[in-house]
Amino acid sequence: MSKSRAWAEIDLSRIAHNVEEVRALIPATSKIMGIVKADAYGHGAVECTRALEACGVDFFGVSSVDEAVELREHGIRSEILILGYTPPQHFGLLAAHDLIQTLVDLSYAQKLDAFAAEANVTIRAHAKADTGMNRIGVTVQDGEYHIEELLAMYAMQHVQVCGIFSHFSVSDSHTADDLAFTAHQIELFERVLADLRAAGYDPGTTHLQNSYGILNYPQLSYDYVRPGLLYMGVTSDDEIAINTAPDFLPILSLKANVTMVKWLRPGDTVSYGRHFKVERPTKVATVSIGYADGLPRLISNQGIEVLLHGQRVKIIGNICMDQLMLDVTELEPVQEGDVVTLIGEDGEERVSVDAISRASHTINNETLTRITARVPRIYKK
Repeated sequence: MSKSRAWAEIDLSRIAHNVEEVRALIPATSKIMGIVKADAYGHGAVECTRALEACGVDFFGVSSVDEAVELREHGIRSEILILGYTPPQHFGLLAAHDLIQTLVDLSYAQKLDAFAAEANVTIRAHAKADTGMNRIGVTVQDGEYHIEELLAMYAMQHVQVCGIFSHFSVSDSHTADDLAFTAHQIELFERVLADLRAAGYDPGTTHLQNSYGILNYPQLSYDYVRPGLLYMGVTSDDEIAINTAPDFLPILSLKANVTMVKWLRPGDTVSYGRHFKVERPTKVATVSIGYADGLPRLISNQGIEVLLHGQRVKIIGNICMDQLMLDVTELEPVQEGDVVTLIGEDGEERVSVDAISRASHTINNETLTRITARVPRIYKK
C-alpha cells in the first residue's frame, strides 16, 4: 500500500487481546455487547463484528436499521440491538431481519405494537429507561418516575420486550457531583428492575455500562456491558483518569505518502493564510492527506507531530483539503513515496489519536468516525 495516497490499517488480531482486557474487568456473569455503530467508529463494522464473534461476543449494538441490515446481509447472525430510532416505514425490516428495536418512548412502542399486530408478527424490543441522560427513553427520575409506561410496554401483545437498559451520562467524571449523579442513575435503574419484578414481569436482558461505565464501575453485574472504543484499544481521551488499569492495544493506524520535498528560504510562508513563516532554511515535505480525509483542520499550526522514518516531525501551515506539509529539515533522506504515520507506530515511536482529538477540542469517538470513506481500510488478520 506504499503507493496509495492515504490509508488506514486495522489490526483485527488485536481485538481478541482487547476483548480479554474487558472481560478481566467485569464479573464472570456479565457478557459483552459489541457496539459497532457508525461503521464501528470508522473501523469497519462488518470486519470488526466478525472479529468480535470469533472472540465469543454474541450481541451487537448499532445506531440504525440500515446498519443492522448491512450486518445481516454480510452473514452476521448474532443478536443485534438497534440503539436508536427506526422510522415506522421501516418497521418491516425489524421482523424480516430478526432485529431487536429500542423503544424510545411509550407512543413509539404502541406504534410498533400496532404494526406488528397488523403484520401478524412478533417484534422483539428492549425498553429504554431514562435515568438522567435525557435523550431517549421513558423518564424514570426523581419527581417524574413513569414506571407505568414501562409496565405498559411489557404488557404489549405483539412486541416482546426482552430486555431493558439505561445509559450513563458522566461515568467518565470523578467530580463529587458527577459521582453522585452516576450513583443515583444506578439506584434508579435498580428501582426500575425491582418494580418490574414486583409487577410480575421478568425485565429480561439488562445492560447499563458504556465504555467508561466498564472502566470506572466494573463491579456492576448486569447481563451485558457495552464497550465501543475499548475493543478498538482506545478510550475517549487517554488523559481522562480511570479506576482500572487495562492494557489496551490500538487497532487503527492512519498513514499517507510523501508526494514532494523542497527547500524553503527564510521569509517564505507555507499553505493557506500564510500562518507559518519560515525562519531558517527549511526542508518541507508535502503529504497526501487532508481534512477531506478526516484529519481536523483545527490541528493546524499546533505543533502536532507525526512519524517519518521512525522519528517525530511537525505539521506546519494550515492543513488543506487533500494535503498537509511537514518540517523535515533534520531528516535524511526524505523522498516521494515515503510513508508518514499520523496515528500509530513507526519503529520505537508512537503517535496517538488522543493528541489529534485534544488539539481539535473533541474526543476520539468523533475523530475516528470522521475518517472518511475515501480512506481505504486495510485489514490485518
